[in-house]
Amino acid sequence: MMRTPPIQGNDLELLKHLTRRKFFERCGTGMGTLALASLLKESGLAAISPASEPNSIPAPHFAPKAKNMIYLFMSGGPSHLDLFDYKPELVKRNGQKMPDEMLRNIRLAQIGKEAAVLGSQYRFQQYGKSGVWLSELLPHLQSIVDDVCFVQGFHSEAFNHDPATIFMNTGAQLAGRPAMGAWFSYGLGSVNKDLPAFVVMMTGVGQPLTVNAWGSGFLPTVHQGVQIRSQGEPVLFVDNPPGMSPQRRRQTLDALRELNQRRYHVLRDPEIQTRIAAYEMAYKMQTSVPDVLDISKEPASIHESYGTTQGRASFANNCLMARRLVERGTRFVQLYHRGWDHHGGPDGNLVFDLKKRCQETDQACVALIKDLKERGLLDSTLVVWGGEFGRTPMIQGKLQPDQVGRDHHPHGYTVWMAGGGIKPGIVHGKTDDFGFFAVENKVHVHDLHATILHLFGMDHTKLAFRFQGRDFRLTDVHGEVVKPILA
Repeated sequence: MMRTPPIQGNDLELLKHLTRRKFFERCGTGMGTLALASLLKESGLAAISPASEPNSIPAPHFAPKAKNMIYLFMSGGPSHLDLFDYKPELVKRNGQKMPDEMLRNIRLAQIGKEAAVLGSQYRFQQYGKSGVWLSELLPHLQSIVDDVCFVQGFHSEAFNHDPATIFMNTGAQLAGRPAMGAWFSYGLGSVNKDLPAFVVMMTGVGQPLTVNAWGSGFLPTVHQGVQIRSQGEPVLFVDNPPGMSPQRRRQTLDALRELNQRRYHVLRDPEIQTRIAAYEMAYKMQTSVPDVLDISKEPASIHESYGTTQGRASFANNCLMARRLVERGTRFVQLYHRGWDHHGGPDGNLVFDLKKRCQETDQACVALIKDLKERGLLDSTLVVWGGEFGRTPMIQGKLQPDQVGRDHHPHGYTVWMAGGGIKPGIVHGKTDDFGFFAVENKVHVHDLHATILHLFGMDHTKLAFRFQGRDFRLTDVHGEVVKPILA
């Protein structure tokens, strides 16, 4: 049995940093976590033993159907009414006022309740054996509708960007909670010790995004998403500075590790172990990340399929890199593509800008699904596409090509999913005739998170972390697994 080295000499100086407040903080995030894990194990509530070492792989609660996830997040709020949710009633009532009974107790972000109904400006048609209605803006998605599950009864609670984006990614509207990818890293660990378990990539312009959407919250910071860039240095500050050789970097890290281990033996602060792991992961990524991101090694047919652009950052490039990452064992890859906030006007409208966003993403999303399927990876890789909310059935701006738009809308919109244990070729749920409210087989944000965790062999009620005296979950105290969409 290992014994803690006795505290003596200069070690006493280190304890001066451990104030009473810090002691109780660390009890909440360090010893509290161990106590929670012990209690759950004794009570039989947890088959999972969250990773105490950053790259260890705990056992799931039950046999998983998925091993990796790629989350395609369309930041800004794509218009479900112009892409997925065909509503002839809107076309019929175009320019009329919405029924008063539908607007009671409803808060809108920027428009008034007197705003007129706006029918979609785009043609819709049914595709595939499943007869799914899709907009003409998605010509590539039309080819794989029988591989996709469209969740049309989806709804959220937040109607402004920041809280809605954080809610979709962390299960809470306030900043400070762990992102879904951080929970995956904490609960399932990493398969590849040379790559982070949770990777984030970003393209597009528009609504700013912050680390709150991919942060680790109160989980150890080693579980935070690692942001990878499509151009230049892949991960900031990972490369050796000028004059620093790989051998000298290794010697420096070894010396830092020894110093940090000494401090850990005194303070028993788990964040010290996180710091050690972060340094080691950065060292490994110096060679592993450039290799996995080098898409020039892919054949010309793959580049043509995705629509990649050599030497320039693009969503298509990121989709191809996402496939390469999951192929090498990265647990959770999140691709953000900004620019879907179409209120009307030069900053974003439903004619020029919505069409452009679809052109930037439709081909690459479909190529990703097809590529995963051809490589035998789709069954074990869950792909999720969606934004923080949809758009209103009412117009914002003016009925002119460069002015027409819609406002934020969380009450009913569309998310689609493929692979990883999801039933293909179905439409689950329904909104009303105006595309305003989810009315049939409704799916809440917490339900989506619960279902995703279930596909990875995790019971969302049992994957918890004790912080400040309370057990926190990705699904808070809500969430039901949506069983009809499981294969």
